[in-house]
Amino acid sequence: MKFTKMQGCGNDYIYINGFTEHIPLEEKPELVRKWSDRHFGIGGDGVIFINPSQEADFEMEMYNADGTRAEMCGNGIRCVGKFVYDKGLTDSEHITVISAGKIKYLDLVVEKNEGDCCGRGHVTGVRVNMGSPVLEPEQIPVKASKHQVVDEPIWAAGKEYRMTCVSMGNPHAVIFTEGVAKLPLEQIGPFFEKHESFPRRTNTEFVEIIDKKTVFMRVWERGSGETLACGTGCCAVAVAGVLNGLTEPEITVKLLGGELLIRWDRKENLVYMTGPAVTVFEGEV
Repeated sequence: MKFTKMQGCGNDYIYINGFTEHIPLEEKPELVRKWSDRHFGIGGDGVIFINPSQEADFEMEMYNADGTRAEMCGNGIRCVGKFVYDKGLTDSEHITVISAGKIKYLDLVVEKNEGDCCGRGHVTGVRVNMGSPVLEPEQIPVKASKHQVVDEPIWAAGKEYRMTCVSMGNPHAVIFTEGVAKLPLEQIGPFFEKHESFPRRTNTEFVEIIDKKTVFMRVWERGSGETLACGTGCCAVAVAGVLNGLTEPEITVKLLGGELLIRWDRKENLVYMTGPAVTVFEGEV
């Protein structure tokens, strides 16, 4: 079976062309765990199958490294855009991708060189309309008594933190704090992921404010642990920053694996994410 290893800001996934490769659904979780293993497999934060779709141009079927399904991945969907264009599955620089029933709109940044076949060029970055942030607790989901969870206390890993919860198609708990670079995420991350407040577990972003337009973020992703970046997490951080009066609607999020530009259009209530998409290598397993 052929695969493509791709990454966006170091958030790396194994991509399988679902148009040509067909795996029974019940076999996928075990294969995902095997392939994602960085010592005995290909290595990655998970596996993404790119499939045909009747509702959109393409479907993104995403799995975390532990074999569980995930609803959305911002870095992953940018790489889907690069995959389908670079592989010739589309000629359009504007495409739609559906994941877990939600359609996202992608604008591809294409670089054209003289040596490129047929002058099509290749994708170097992608701007994604990530849709509207969800703040209602029952839809995130998070257990709460208020209509929004903004700067609310949570007790985890023996300490009280303040969290703001947002869904960008998947659940996020944003923690604004100091000393993010030195936080022992491997120790405290699992306490948030499996906290009783989150019926479907959660992704947790630990964020340090640099200025009104710049933040530094580390993330603990459910099912994958700490990753070098999380696109939906960055979107959640942009929304949470505005709700807490800490940042402007457009920010640069600095990550262990790079930077993403995020803009929350308050008038349209849409979040836009712009960042790189890179092919690492091709292989067969």
